[in-house]
Amino acid sequence: MGLMDMPVFAALTDKMRWHQARQGLLAENVANAETPNYRGRDLAQYDFADQMSGFSSASVTTLATQPMHFSVSSSEGGAFGAQRMANFEITPEGNGVSLEDEMMKVTTNMMDYQAATTVYQKSIKILKTALGRSA
Repeated sequence: MGLMDMPVFAALTDKMRWHQARQGLLAENVANAETPNYRGRDLAQYDFADQMSGFSSASVTTLATQPMHFSVSSSEGGAFGAQRMANFEITPEGNGVSLEDEMMKVTTNMMDYQAATTVYQKSIKILKTALGRSA
């Protein structure tokens, strides 16, 4: 089995490619911020669950054994009241790009890409250590 055949590395590689493609779209949005009738584009959110659905894995669940323990379940995902902001504005020229929003997306995308590359590098170091090679 090659290194890239491992599910975690394949998923991280796909995630980094997604970030690269998103960075290109965000750069186009910024470049066309003053182009009349231009509407910004973005990629659909990357989902590891969709990528990993083809691989078998054991299911792990949590159970509160004491009434004072925190309950961790997927049904409480909205406990913080998270919702999408309706921050879409159109300029008089018909342009739908907000530079502030785009720069926030660029920064977030860059930080997520760096996190994925760090996980990738650390995973390779762990494998080298496990194989008895110097990291």
